[in-house]
Amino acid sequence: MGKIRMVALAALCAVGFSVPASAQQFVNILTGGTSGVYYPLGVALSKIYGDKIPNVRTSVQATKASVENLVLLQQGRGEIAFALGDSVKSAWAGDAEAGFKAKLDKLRGIAAIYPNYIQLVATKESGIKTLADLKGKSLSVGAPKSGTELNSRAILTAAGLTYKDLGKVEYLPFAESVDLMKNRQLDATLQSAGLGVASIRDLSASMEINVVSIPKETVEKVGAPFIATTIPANTYKGQSEDVPTAAVVNFLVSHSGVSDDLAYQMTKDLFESLPELASAHSAGREIKLENALKGMPIPLHPGAERYYKEKGLIK
Repeated sequence: MGKIRMVALAALCAVGFSVPASAQQFVNILTGGTSGVYYPLGVALSKIYGDKIPNVRTSVQATKASVENLVLLQQGRGEIAFALGDSVKSAWAGDAEAGFKAKLDKLRGIAAIYPNYIQLVATKESGIKTLADLKGKSLSVGAPKSGTELNSRAILTAAGLTYKDLGKVEYLPFAESVDLMKNRQLDATLQSAGLGVASIRDLSASMEINVVSIPKETVEKVGAPFIATTIPANTYKGQSEDVPTAAVVNFLVSHSGVSDDLAYQMTKDLFESLPELASAHSAGREIKLENALKGMPIPLHPGAERYYKEKGLIK
């Protein structure tokens, strides 16, 4: 019996020592709508993390994007998320008008990634060529309280417009907006995303469109974190010229409950897998290590900070 007890004890010890070594980690990646840019990049990250981080189980969650993602992170219902810079800034400040009832104090930064271009697109037959032309027309401004919708409010306000000036306001994700435009039930959509977003590519392949200019002076009225930029000619079918617009940087964000080691590994694998991200979406080509800390509106996660110190970005 004594020998049996010793064997049983040895087996229990073996199990006890093996569990921490093989304990599975979970990484839920919060993205956006499946027709946007966050989702394909999130799917690519999921594969990267699943392949490179030992004992990790990854999942990709489609959401309403920035605002919802940040709220879910605060609740510990995700490990890493995509979000627009102005939304991150508002979340840290607890801006109720932006959809944050209190300061989201658990948020921690991982990296600045690529700029979101504010892409205002109208059907050619609507006659919309300028921001002023939106008066009396129907516009989809993005899902309610999403990062895109916050961008829409900011741009319209700077142009001297409110939702009341529009003929109709739709609060729809990218793909649903495009479906309405194809059916002649919507004049225009504002989409805040990386260049070459699938929904607008789909629209431009189906019908003639106008990519509407957002002038530099309008962008300057909005102010930081928006910057004036250009949508290059031929980004979309039928767009033969460069179009002035605004951009705001996207961030990958985590929270204080994620371990330093996991945050370090997620940051390291992000920047060591840029070709895979570029293959997933053209926006991935704009992710650069040298820009990782630019404009970070919240404290860095200590795990990410360790990686940047190793790479010499933080002394």
